[in-house]
Amino acid sequence: MEYMYQLELKVRDYECDLQAIVNNANYQHYYEHTRHEFLSLHKISFADLHDQGVDFVVARVEMAFKTPLKSGDRFLSVLNLTQEGVKYTFNQKIYRLPDMKVCNVGKFDCVVLDHGKLCRNAALDAFVASLQP
Repeated sequence: MEYMYQLELKVRDYECDLQAIVNNANYQHYYEHTRHEFLSLHKISFADLHDQGVDFVVARVEMAFKTPLKSGDRFLSVLNLTQEGVKYTFNQKIYRLPDMKVCNVGKFDCVVLDHGKLCRNAALDAFVASLQP
């Protein structure tokens, strides 16, 4: 499958729990970092949006844990972005390297709040439309 963006990362010791695997909460950190890097690459800044009274926030999260990551593992965090109405959906996966074993599958529904009100955002709508084939 092709992805709009991919980022290689490495598991750090402190991200693991007593079972010597990555603590479940850290997968959300990996995914968030990937989304932020992707948007930053495209000159979309959460700070700039916030200064304008616009917040791009996660409204719903789904994650499925497949194969655990361990300290020192390298992995690839990938994403695709789609839009349906006011909802922007990041479909994301984490693959262990070098064997490309699926470790986690995530779906993140995000929305825009303009001064606290749910709405569409013309700039984000245009950005997502520009990504579609």
